[in-house]
Amino acid sequence: MSRIGRKPIQLPPGVEVTIGPDHLEVKGPKGTLRTPIPPGIRFRVEDGWLKAERESDDLAAFHGLARALAANAVRGVSEGFSRELDIVGVGYQATVQGRVVVFHLGYSHPIEFPIPDGIEIKVERKSKPIQQYQMSVIVSGIDKQLVGQVAANIRRLRQPDPYKGKGIRYADEVLRLKPGKAGAKVG
Repeated sequence: MSRIGRKPIQLPPGVEVTIGPDHLEVKGPKGTLRTPIPPGIRFRVEDGWLKAERESDDLAAFHGLARALAANAVRGVSEGFSRELDIVGVGYQATVQGRVVVFHLGYSHPIEFPIPDGIEIKVERKSKPIQQYQMSVIVSGIDKQLVGQVAANIRRLRQPDPYKGKGIRYADEVLRLKPGKAGAKVG
């Protein structure tokens, strides 16, 4: 049996689940999410727990997938998800102007990044004494996949430089810097 698929999902107070023939609709204090259900997988609600069941052992992978998507939807409508990115570099900055984030990342022009529906973006300034000037961009929303995709799209605007470390990186990302010409030894 699927270890992930077997785990029941506890429904927090204020979260309602409606089970359709091919989708699961989860309503909570932060909003509503609709999750597809793969064929051969069934959900049921018992005593405040959401349980996933499969018709045969051939569907073990879909069993775990459906349960994980349902758990993400329940967590999203109750708590929400967020992803933090750091902007590192002298003169690199971001500002939120309405539903657009304007980035200045060392190019000859500012980059305007439209904020998709269902996503909130905050920009905070912080400085660390050891590193260069830093800004923090926090992407949050109820849909885990959308939050991750928006964070990846923002990171793609200026990926971290492998030599100096300048660029946009995830806050928990460990960046290994390469040695430059001075660090290379000629044989």
